[in-house]
Amino acid sequence: MGEFVRVVLGFPTALFTFSLIVVVAYWLFVVLGAADLELLDGDADTEGLAGFAGWLRIGEVPVTVALSLLIAFSWFFSLVGAVVVDSFDLSSPLAIALGLVALTLALVGAWLVTCLVVMPLRKALPRTRESSRQDFVGRMCVIRTSRVGPDFGQAEITSTDGSSAIIQVRQETEEPLTSGSTALIFDYDTVGEFFRVMPYDADLDPDRRLS
Repeated sequence: MGEFVRVVLGFPTALFTFSLIVVVAYWLFVVLGAADLELLDGDADTEGLAGFAGWLRIGEVPVTVALSLLIAFSWFFSLVGAVVVDSFDLSSPLAIALGLVALTLALVGAWLVTCLVVMPLRKALPRTRESSRQDFVGRMCVIRTSRVGPDFGQAEITSTDGSSAIIQVRQETEEPLTSGSTALIFDYDTVGEFFRVMPYDADLDPDRRLS
């Protein structure tokens, strides 16, 4: 047991040991229901990790799954490499040099195996379309500011899942929109990041008639 701990905490396995502990703890929380599959979904950190996974060709699956596999395989292959290097009983410089070679081979091997594992997962996991602000176009919203003009205004919109959100809206027509008024979203300005709205009768909203 002591020999195993020494190898796990030695070079190059130690580079992945802490990451593996984090991965195991994360999946335990997932199993216990204390964490979601995409713990950081929507954060800038997750977008960066997803981009990194895509660059490694292990994307199109939950980023936590792809990186967990990569870390686990890297740790395993580096452990095998460390055991092989340690069996030669070499001097420190040679051991470090071979450790670097083992580290490189472990990373390459882990990447290749992860790619092979991810390929069937891409087909097995259901594909979900990312929500877009363009999905709000054509829907009704309720004005929440005292007025709406060409440079000011906010409204509340309710999604199909029942959640609500406050969005920035602008109006270019002369008919006033005040707090509590219903309006129709007919366009989205990607530069200004706001929605263009116009007065709309709430009774004509198809979602309201069906509810």
